[in-house]
Amino acid sequence: MWTAELKENAELLTLFEQSGRNVQRTACLLRDLFAEYPEQTELATEVLAREHEGDRIAHAILRRLAARGTNGSNLDAADVHALTGALDDVVDHAEEAADQLGLYGVEAPMEQAQQMTEVLVQTADRVAAALHELRDNGDLTDHLVEIHRLENHADRIVRSAVASLFVNGIDPMMVIRWKDIFDTLESAVDACETVANVLEGITLKRAGRAH
Repeated sequence: MWTAELKENAELLTLFEQSGRNVQRTACLLRDLFAEYPEQTELATEVLAREHEGDRIAHAILRRLAARGTNGSNLDAADVHALTGALDDVVDHAEEAADQLGLYGVEAPMEQAQQMTEVLVQTADRVAAALHELRDNGDLTDHLVEIHRLENHADRIVRSAVASLFVNGIDPMMVIRWKDIFDTLESAVDACETVANVLEGITLKRAGRAH
C-alpha cells in the first residue's frame, strides 16, 4: 500500500527533497559569506536568490496540496503545511542573517558566528538527507537524532557567545546587533529541528499505517 501511495505522492515528495537541497545550498552560502565577509559580500545576493527559490518551492507544494489534497496519501495536510513552513523558515532566517551583516555594519564576523553557520550547514545536510529518505521510504532515525544533537550544540554556542559579548566590554550597540545576529542564526537551526519534529510525526504515522 505504501508503495502505491509513494507513487501517488512522488511529485510532492520530490518537491520536499528539492526544498531540502535548497536549504542545504543556502546554509553553505551563508557559511561562506560569514567566513569571507566583507571580502565576498556578493554572496548575500546569492543567499537572497536561494530565499526566492525556497518561496517558489513552498508555493508549488501548497498549490499542489490545494488542488489535489491528500486523498490516498500517507501525508496529512497539516504535516505538509508544517513541513513546508519549517523549511521556508530555515531559508528565511539564513537570508535575514546575511542581510544583518550589511545592515549592522559588521566589520568582521565573530568566531562563534562562524561556528554557528558551520553547525547550520551540518544540520541542513541532515535535513536534506532525511527528506531524501522520506521520498525513498528509508530510515530517517539517524538524521533526526543528529539534528536534535546539533540544535543543542548550537544553543551552547549562542549562550557562550552572548556571555562573551558582555564580558569583553564591547560597545553596547554592537552587543545588541550581535545578539540579534546570533538570535537569527539560532532561529535557523531551530527551524531545522522543527523540520525534524514534523518528520518524526510523519514517520510514526507511516509506521502505524503499515501495521
